[in-house]
Amino acid sequence: MGVHPKVFPDRMHTSVSNLVQHGKFHSMLLAILLILLQTGTTDLQILLTTEFSERRQILLWIAFFASFAVKVPMVPVHIWLPEAHVEAPTAGSVILAGILLKLGTYGFLRFSIPMFPEATLCFTPFIYTLSAIAIIYTSLTTLRQIDLKKIIAYSSVAHMNLVTIGMFSLNIQGIGGSILLMLSHGLVSSALFLCVGVLYDRHKTRLVRYYGGLVSTMPNFPTIFFFFTLANMSLPGTSSFIGEFLILVGAFQRNSLVATLAALGMILGAAYSLWLYNRVVSGNLKPDFLHKFSDLNGREVFIFIPFLFGGATVR
Repeated sequence: MGVHPKVFPDRMHTSVSNLVQHGKFHSMLLAILLILLQTGTTDLQILLTTEFSERRQILLWIAFFASFAVKVPMVPVHIWLPEAHVEAPTAGSVILAGILLKLGTYGFLRFSIPMFPEATLCFTPFIYTLSAIAIIYTSLTTLRQIDLKKIIAYSSVAHMNLVTIGMFSLNIQGIGGSILLMLSHGLVSSALFLCVGVLYDRHKTRLVRYYGGLVSTMPNFPTIFFFFTLANMSLPGTSSFIGEFLILVGAFQRNSLVATLAALGMILGAAYSLWLYNRVVSGNLKPDFLHKFSDLNGREVFIFIPFLFGGATVR
């Protein structure tokens, strides 16, 4: 991309955007150096027992937050994610959704919350506000997207901000639900990107308007796609349901308004998930745009098996 910027202008733009956004990780490095200068160690077990002053906690918490918020991602530093997914190959989207997005929430859980408890309590309303805005905003934005990958990407932003709400509820239900939802989202979102990859390999387009009526030509694919659609909307019996239910329980114990907004986001999640499935699978076939109607092959079915198992059994 750097050698041939004129050949891949969109990818070049996305790369520069990602570089700028992830440059915020420098704040975390500076915070770690400050901790090292103050305590003489970076051993996490020692740091967890170290008491920082409230003012120092707030400063360090903000530095860590600036790094982790980009990886969640939280509003307003979420724009890089949909663009990165659009330009990434299917394997890249799977890795990004399944692993890399969890680094931010893992950082909050592993470092920010236990190391800076007083600052965490101070900034919890701030996190609640950003997360609630992100859930509603990205859920509504998803309903207006025309690219299959962008739909799933914005859905990922909504789900990961639901994770932050549960995590900063600071109770067993919220934190436990957040961990479960991270595991489930890693499986379900990755599987949805694989489904998009299956369609793109055959039809060379990700635009929703070109799809429709695939149930009559690819009978096995809609079945698998439907399962992951149900998992994405957290239907009872899927792995996402328990995580989101526990998050709502934990959030209602701390702030009923935020929990209500999170529940509204879940309803919107069901709306865009069903809308996506209906537009791709149901309706009239469009042979003028779609030409290769081969169903899932053995290799693709084999790849989906662990995702199907995990999407139904993660507890």
